[in-house]
Amino acid sequence: MYMKVFSKHMLGCFFFFVVHAIAAQTNWDRKIETALPEILKKHRELVSIPNVSSNTADMMKNVAWITDAFTNIDFKVSLLETTTLPVVLAEKTVNPKAKTILFYLHLDGQAVNPHKWNQENPFQPVLKAQDAKGSWQPLDWSKIEGTIDPEWRVFGRAAADDKAPIIMLLAALEFMKHASQELSYNVKIIFDLQEETRSEGFLSTLETYKNNYAADYMIIMDGPAHPSNVPTLTFGCRGVATCNITLYGAKLPQHSGHYGNYAPNPVFAMSHLLASMKDTSGKVSIANFYEGIPLDTVTQNLLARVPDNEEAIKKSLGIAQSDAVGATYQESLQYPSLNVRHIETSWKGPGLKTIIPEVVTAYLDIRLVKETDGAAQLEKIKKHIASQGYFILDRTPTDAERLLHEKIATVTSNPGINAFRTEVHSPIGIQLRKALTDAFGTSPVIIRTMGGTVPITPAIQVLDIPAIIVPMVNMDNNQHNPNENIRIGNISQGIKMCLAILAMKLED
Repeated sequence: MYMKVFSKHMLGCFFFFVVHAIAAQTNWDRKIETALPEILKKHRELVSIPNVSSNTADMMKNVAWITDAFTNIDFKVSLLETTTLPVVLAEKTVNPKAKTILFYLHLDGQAVNPHKWNQENPFQPVLKAQDAKGSWQPLDWSKIEGTIDPEWRVFGRAAADDKAPIIMLLAALEFMKHASQELSYNVKIIFDLQEETRSEGFLSTLETYKNNYAADYMIIMDGPAHPSNVPTLTFGCRGVATCNITLYGAKLPQHSGHYGNYAPNPVFAMSHLLASMKDTSGKVSIANFYEGIPLDTVTQNLLARVPDNEEAIKKSLGIAQSDAVGATYQESLQYPSLNVRHIETSWKGPGLKTIIPEVVTAYLDIRLVKETDGAAQLEKIKKHIASQGYFILDRTPTDAERLLHEKIATVTSNPGINAFRTEVHSPIGIQLRKALTDAFGTSPVIIRTMGGTVPITPAIQVLDIPAIIVPMVNMDNNQHNPNENIRIGNISQGIKMCLAILAMKLED
């Protein structure tokens, strides 16, 4: 009898906790919906503070806003001196023995050209809805006091990149505080004031403040989610190296009538040299350029699960056929790339001249993956140029060298930033996937490597912290461009993602 009563009691408790857990999960949606008007007001307030890093006074206003906001939720906020603008570090220690996650966000935004924006001031956020013709029309801000359409957007510089994620994380932490929910791990948050200008200040502090930044894991809240807007986890990014190649003709520009058919035109030489670096399918022909990059069955399956629409991608790019480096878009990102980003001759004035240029320069960038090193890839390019019969210099040739060598190339390069990638099945990777799957009832999109380069990659390597990018803003946010925007539905979803991440119980 006792066992029956006990069993009934335990069964009742079980159902109570299950129902309570489900209700608590559902309540986040309701609570976010209820609080959304106030959250949007905070977002509007923060975006209204100009944040181009060249204006120190404006950046310190942003710092003051962040300091007040995070101090109010019991974070310790410090300003760490750098060679330029300070780094803001917000910390909350729940247990010195617990694990620590270091979150990275940035406070600065790209410079603006107000004349290219469809609003009076890029730093005065405008609420907009899309009309039947697809144009974005302004709405009065009072509209947020009623039913909010998740498809509405807020337009303004840094509305998405990166002030939206700041507001999402702040709102999630505020929800946890008001619900008296404690973190199970320590939290550190870096606010970089110069990410858009290569993070000079932050990167200058890595050795000085290595202990301040020490953590078990790093979460980077920057960049756009997958175009499907399904919660996304990105486990790495490509690096970038650069190379400039200059070829020479006569010592001075020559009249094409007087010296055509006699003085060599270096533009044609450059066209042959560049053509020798790639075949007609788009694959790099330089020896060993793709060396050491195995894509096993597990990786292939992981890439295939990303819900890309290849035909839609081609249509958006306006191309009939993609390069054949990878079978799909995701697969192509797993290999290093070689790109000619600019070609110029000596004449840069208005109009055209009938001259044979004396010089031509091609500016190349090389996107790197984890298996490739910038310096090593650049050396392969130099060897290739030499194999085409060029005498290679790192300076302008002398008159004597011009007469001695038929083919001369000046090559200057920068090994740049190497790539990073955290294993998808690493402990933090598994826990993040579980947290988002539990919160949303579906698995997140897993991006093994994104195409772009995160400027703070050197920090990941110096601090030796497994890092994962958690992008939360809409892909079509016009990042870095005029009319930058954030979809309101992404703000709500991002807050829920942050709540799921903050509720994680970190395991070894």
